[in-house]
Amino acid sequence: MPRARRTLLAALCLLLPTACHDTHFSPRGGGGEIIVPDDLFAVSVVDSSIALAAGYWGSIYRTEDAGQTWAKTDSGTKRLIYGISMADAQNGWAVGQLSTVLHTTDGGLTWERQSTPKDDQGVHLFAVQAVSAQQALVVGEWGTRLLTEDGGKTWQDNSLTISEEHPQFVWLTVPDQEKVRKGEKVFEDVTLNDVSCLTANRQSCWIIGEFAYLFRSEDGGRNWERGKIESGIEIQPIDMAHNEIALDDAAREAITAFAKAIAGQQHLNIAIEPRVSDREIQQFGQESDPFPLFEIIEARTQEVQSVIEDAGILSDRIRRRGAPPWDFEEFIDDDPDFLKRYMSSRKAAAPGVEVQISQNPYLFAVRFADQNEGWISGLGGVILRSRDSGRTWVYEQLGRVQAVFGIHPFSGDTAIVVGEKGLIYATEDGGKSWAQWPGFPTVFTFMRTIAFAPGNRVGYIVGQRARVLRTEDAGRTWRTVLPKDDPAIAAESEATKTAQVE
Repeated sequence: MPRARRTLLAALCLLLPTACHDTHFSPRGGGGEIIVPDDLFAVSVVDSSIALAAGYWGSIYRTEDAGQTWAKTDSGTKRLIYGISMADAQNGWAVGQLSTVLHTTDGGLTWERQSTPKDDQGVHLFAVQAVSAQQALVVGEWGTRLLTEDGGKTWQDNSLTISEEHPQFVWLTVPDQEKVRKGEKVFEDVTLNDVSCLTANRQSCWIIGEFAYLFRSEDGGRNWERGKIESGIEIQPIDMAHNEIALDDAAREAITAFAKAIAGQQHLNIAIEPRVSDREIQQFGQESDPFPLFEIIEARTQEVQSVIEDAGILSDRIRRRGAPPWDFEEFIDDDPDFLKRYMSSRKAAAPGVEVQISQNPYLFAVRFADQNEGWISGLGGVILRSRDSGRTWVYEQLGRVQAVFGIHPFSGDTAIVVGEKGLIYATEDGGKSWAQWPGFPTVFTFMRTIAFAPGNRVGYIVGQRARVLRTEDAGRTWRTVLPKDDPAIAAESEATKTAQVE
């Protein structure tokens, strides 16, 4: 099983356990109102009256009376629905497992399956953004980025691909490497989890995913540019003399201080990237016998890694970039320039080692309050904020380590996040501090996402066991609108009363 798929399934099974069991069983409940609650993963709020929620077993539910009653629509599929988005009261899309793309033109009463270039690949699709009645964006695993501009009749595949210069190229199978050389598409092994566009200007869009993948677009998703996270923690490159591998005391002290500065930030890793000079390549890196150069590169990496580990960083947070290809001879026949490219990738003006932050957060949701102010939530309590339209991002401190699945920013410095174990927190100072508002309910199940109608007064939170919360005062207070007769609600109410008495 490829790495990204393993990572995704592990994350889902850890964080959303009910989404990972065998799906070959009889459906739970029929049409009409929700009888047996399904886990809900997505919600789209059209206006103060109409909203749609989607999730387990192909379930799509619709309310048109402000959440008082919900009807189950015929989605035509039993696959999990991970994302839903309405462009207006009539037109929208839903996406899910195994390349499922559904389209509605009657407000979600009925749905039609649409074909995309991903149908034969069976990739899971995790989010959709309806830009307009004709235009929509979809993201998912294997770097999937899809765009339609004709209501879903045709889809453009703008997924992330691997070139010969891409770091993943050397790890491809020989047949896939040959495909890349021939100009055929080999998709990047990375999962994109969310896409969203600004409500006031839906040409401004953003995509996020695992390994801190960040993209922004100013033309509705036709073109994308990469964003970056600024950690604020840096260290100058460590210079070494010719054919030297030992670190001096000053270098050891600098690396130790750098490592200790990020020790408590589990979403940050350290990347070690050794460098060699042209003189070292000429002397030790002959194509007939490059192993002396490989040994120098490996020794420099190990020297730095030992200092980092002594500072308290576990080895699983250390990324060794540019490792020597000891088995290079296996690639030479199919790729005669393989060794030359590797040498070129290691060459620098002076020999030494670069030690850098390796951004590795697993990101779940991205939302923008306006053209400049944006927020991202992720695994392990990760919160990011941008003030320049997503070009750069900085970390904010939530103070919790739960997975934060959803986030919604208001104008100014206010935002609400939701996540596992009933996490519902808010900030009013731009992310400097977070807390539960007095009007937040006590919930013990996971809450998967949060969304508001235009105007930011009416909103919904959806999650496990068809839990649906609704607010009419911009998130200050919430009431449970589903499920109406869930025993868990009574248990939570009783627990809250007991806590108040004690």
